[in-house]
Amino acid sequence: MKIYIAGHRGMVGSAIKKELEKQGYSNFVERTSKELDLRNQQAVNDFFEAEKPDWVFLAAAKVGGIWANNTYRGEFIYDNLMMEANVIEAARKTNVKKLMFLGSSCIYPKLAPQPLKEEYLLTGLLEATNEPYAIAKIAGIKMCEAYRSQYDCNFISVMPTNLYGEGDNYDLMNSHVLPALIRKFHLGKCLEQNNWDGIRNNLRHFLVEGKDMSTLSETEILEVLNKYGIRKSKDEKNIEVEVWGTGSPKREFLHANDLAEACVYLMHNYNDSSLVNIGTGEDLSIKDLALLVKKTINFEGELVFDTSKPDGTPRKLMSVDKLTDLGWKYKTSLEEGINQVYKTVLADIIA
Repeated sequence: MKIYIAGHRGMVGSAIKKELEKQGYSNFVERTSKELDLRNQQAVNDFFEAEKPDWVFLAAAKVGGIWANNTYRGEFIYDNLMMEANVIEAARKTNVKKLMFLGSSCIYPKLAPQPLKEEYLLTGLLEATNEPYAIAKIAGIKMCEAYRSQYDCNFISVMPTNLYGEGDNYDLMNSHVLPALIRKFHLGKCLEQNNWDGIRNNLRHFLVEGKDMSTLSETEILEVLNKYGIRKSKDEKNIEVEVWGTGSPKREFLHANDLAEACVYLMHNYNDSSLVNIGTGEDLSIKDLALLVKKTINFEGELVFDTSKPDGTPRKLMSVDKLTDLGWKYKTSLEEGINQVYKTVLADIIA
């Protein structure tokens, strides 16, 4: 069976590929975003006509944290709408046996009852900061439903909760909250230990504002770190790491490897038009998350909350009753997962 994973080099796509390989699959057709622009309808049509995959995992998307979603609103709705529409339509025309569309928990109304059940979709207003992205993802879900109804396509939709893992985005401005915290606390730890080699190594591996900041002087690097909320306290006795918002919103986190296992499980065992949440069914406050990351990384400095920054949706806990009833449950605890990401995934940059 030939399998196409749109977004195979991203955190989600690469995890799905590894899970499939673990289960014995090997016939993959791959294209990078440079080789195939999924926003280009003709290019997507030509690709599907030439390759005719049997299974498609639609994991490609333009993603980011609150700042990125709220700043690049036009790009987030256009890019995601074009990618999903082109892939789903091409899959229909080439008789793909099964397609999985991956959405996001931000599709649910901002003030929906908790935990978020699948039937709460489109029952209220969305969170304003990521509304364009959410609308694009909702359109993908409804497109899969419509194609099942009109064309009898076996296209299913799943809604992952907040994810983390290998291949995550650690940009200090555009990343999601967990990878941002991991990197910021690591840089804070290096700063409190006066470990300039560690700081420069980090800045060399992960660009800041698209630039390699590792060659700057120590004074200039301190200015860069301060801009992103990593600084010496006013009395210069401690290091402070800044966290956006009040710390009160609650979030749920799932390791990408667990998501991948759930996706492959559902491709084998689920054939229905209604979407399925994929998560842990457990959440914690951003403050408690920050304290957990702080403890894992052994950062001894201070935690500061910038209440001028937006909190986003107050809570986004997914109901996973449907997934549990289908026979799947997550394996990786959050503490174990954060430790694994920091000690293993980031091994080449934490020294």
